[in-house]
Amino acid sequence: MDIDKETIINGKSANLGTPKNFLIPIMLLHLRDLNSHGYELMQKITQFGFSAVDQGNLYRILRQLEKDGKVTSEWDTTSDGPAKRIYTITAAGEQYLDVWASSLASYQEMINHF
Repeated sequence: MDIDKETIINGKSANLGTPKNFLIPIMLLHLRDLNSHGYELMQKITQFGFSAVDQGNLYRILRQLEKDGKVTSEWDTTSDGPAKRIYTITAAGEQYLDVWASSLASYQEMINHF
């Protein structure tokens, strides 16, 4: 697990925070509820609690998720202004999200015991 908040453990500093790639299930979670374009998705993610999201990284992740078959996209040209790419979660993305939810439930049980 990659960690990003610094703390002290046994006299040494260690990082504690969100697991590596936690952004991916958060993105898929929002796409499960509503098909979205990248900027709107970025706003939802920051409302979820991420302090800052690198726009370039967000779009790289979306392209990789599309390559991996977890999301699909199509151009929306119906609104005024420039066309926007609308992203939709796929069945494979739903399965990936289910695995994450199961893992997080297990972690929650461990935290409760702690």
